[in-house]
Amino acid sequence: MKFSVFQVSRKGGREKNEDRMGYCYTRESGLFVLADGMGGHPEGEVAAQLALQTISALYQKEARPVVKDVTGFLSSSLLAAHHQIIRYASEKGMLDTPRTTLVAAILQGDGATWVHCGDSRLYVVRDGELLTRTRDHSYLEQQNAGVIKLERLNRNILFTCLGSPSKPVFDITGPVVLQQGDKLLLCSDGLWGTLTDNEIVRHLSGNSVSDAVPDMVEHALRNGGEHCDNVTVLAMEWETPDAFESTRGVSTDSIMDGVFASTIQAGGIDLPVEDLDDAAIERSIAEINEAIRRSAAKKA
Repeated sequence: MKFSVFQVSRKGGREKNEDRMGYCYTRESGLFVLADGMGGHPEGEVAAQLALQTISALYQKEARPVVKDVTGFLSSSLLAAHHQIIRYASEKGMLDTPRTTLVAAILQGDGATWVHCGDSRLYVVRDGELLTRTRDHSYLEQQNAGVIKLERLNRNILFTCLGSPSKPVFDITGPVVLQQGDKLLLCSDGLWGTLTDNEIVRHLSGNSVSDAVPDMVEHALRNGGEHCDNVTVLAMEWETPDAFESTRGVSTDSIMDGVFASTIQAGGIDLPVEDLDDAAIERSIAEINEAIRRSAAKKA
């Protein structure tokens, strides 16, 4: 498996950067993940960090060297990350929970499968054209898709995220078969909020990700001005030919079985991997579902 990858995160005009991103890989599989801690709630950066740590820890346990059930893994690991955020808030005695969006993709074999919750996006660009992108879990995107009609409600409001009292709503897409030179881009709303889809595609087309991403981020920061949101981007190019590989090109062919590489750091948050076995995940999901059931029963 070969790919070129580049990642960057800029604070913009905010007091702190609540975005987190990173990637992990084995000999035959790769995980790319990005989270955007939500403002208006406490410790958004903690929620984003917990989401990355939880999913990467579970991936490290599961990818031996591939994830057998990718769709099942993405679903269960997202819910486990949600539960870790809820547990963190409970242990800290917080009145409000930290919250974050999330987008994560697994590449293995010849395909990519991804999950997203909220408005952090994934773009797939092929031959200079936008092949597909995720649709935000916002009222605006739902209206554009013809699902609902809105009048006065703030259409940019998200109706789901990780860390909220209700069970997260998420979408899983794939597997999408990748072709030579396909580019996948994961980003926070700091990027797509100031650049159009066409501009993002144009930046990626005809340039290596190591050249395209920094230029794209600089354009987003300039467009966003002094109050620009955090801008975070993680992009990769699939099966890049040797003639076009950047110095950041990654080949997993030399990795031994059982070896795991990661750019995701602990970030000062204690998250024991042993707390995340299959039984713990099932308990987490069962607890979340039971809490939702009790809440629904009270409302009824």
